[in-house]
Amino acid sequence: MIWHPYTAQLGSDPPLKVVSGKNEFLYDESGNEYVDGISSWWVSIHGHNHPKIVEAVKQQLNKLDHVLLAGFTHPPALELAHKLLEFTDWNFHKVIFSDNGSTALEIMLKVALQYFKNRGENKRKVFIKFSSSYHGDTIGAMSVGGDSIFNRVFQSLLFKAKEFPSPACHDCPLGKKPTTCSEECLDELEAYLSAHSSEVVGVVMEPIVAGAGGMLFHKPEVLKRLREITSKYGVLFLLDEVFTGFGRTGKNFAYQTAGIQPDMIALAKGLTAGVLPLAVTLVREEIYREFVSDEPIKIFYHGHTMTGNPLGCAAALASIQVFEEENRLEDVKKLSSKLEDGWARIKHSFPEKLRNVRTVGAVGVGELETGRESPGYSYSFSKEFRRICLEQGVILRPLGNVIYITPPYTISDTSLERIFAAIRIALGQYSVPK
Repeated sequence: MIWHPYTAQLGSDPPLKVVSGKNEFLYDESGNEYVDGISSWWVSIHGHNHPKIVEAVKQQLNKLDHVLLAGFTHPPALELAHKLLEFTDWNFHKVIFSDNGSTALEIMLKVALQYFKNRGENKRKVFIKFSSSYHGDTIGAMSVGGDSIFNRVFQSLLFKAKEFPSPACHDCPLGKKPTTCSEECLDELEAYLSAHSSEVVGVVMEPIVAGAGGMLFHKPEVLKRLREITSKYGVLFLLDEVFTGFGRTGKNFAYQTAGIQPDMIALAKGLTAGVLPLAVTLVREEIYREFVSDEPIKIFYHGHTMTGNPLGCAAALASIQVFEEENRLEDVKKLSSKLEDGWARIKHSFPEKLRNVRTVGAVGVGELETGRESPGYSYSFSKEFRRICLEQGVILRPLGNVIYITPPYTISDTSLERIFAAIRIALGQYSVPK
């Protein structure tokens, strides 16, 4: 009955039927327990079914289930908008609600383009993207993602964007070391902007970690230089914090590690901690100001049926409250150290099978050595790796040959060791293709 996402319709294992969850655990219909090592696609930052968030949704359901946000508003939306602007140090001015990361990113692109059109700068049509980026599966989001198996079949539908190599400090495309480089990976991009800035709308990227594109890490100095370049040439700096937002990289938001201010950010995933679908796009005042007009052509014509849903807003407010009251950033700091140590031990045990082991915040990554087989999302051992871990009661979902751990920030030491134990068993059964 269900057409499951990212799943081959022939030859795939039957889906695991999950009936309940608590903390870092999920339970199937037979009562078997599984450690959720990926926070169910990076959303369950507090673990599953946090009682304060669940209770907040219940209370809101007794008051108001839904109301359209065009011409109307409601307390949870107002309170959440205020909280998000406060949580981002009042560097943004307006909050646009939507329902998932792809649409939050899509909104960011549309606002950016219309911003320049409202200013009369109609030549600006080009977005700059990075080769290993992934921003979602809607048309605009795919257009600013790197060429991959996710968007290749839809190329005829996508608008053109100028692509540059993704910064990857653990595996620099220029062979540089992060401690000594001067972000030369961005020289080509700056040269392009020097010649074509009047045609460019903005630069789109995931800050610090490029998630689904392979968990590529870059140092904060990359963000600093990109902010300098975009400001110098008058183009927008647009950040996709759908994955990285709400503590995943060790700060409330990844851009804060570089001490910069982007022009817009897209947020989702950790916003409600996975309890309900909700996303937002935060916009700076200078951009919003170009839409303050009574001319119909300058109105931003974009909305969704469930925009600013009261239940989703209540969940987000409760999640942020939990984030602050239970000091999740301290949890991430401790977890980061444990991830780094665990991966180092595994690398020591399997030096010929792993490469590019790395950790930032609550993201721990190791790449399988692929030998004669090409790396990437379709890497052959990925499915078997997933199956072996599931047999050990651990849920991991490698990005091809890229194994990553992105657990709830509150995961126990025992559960984290279960994840590493499952990885060891899987690596023990893995042979590098000769």
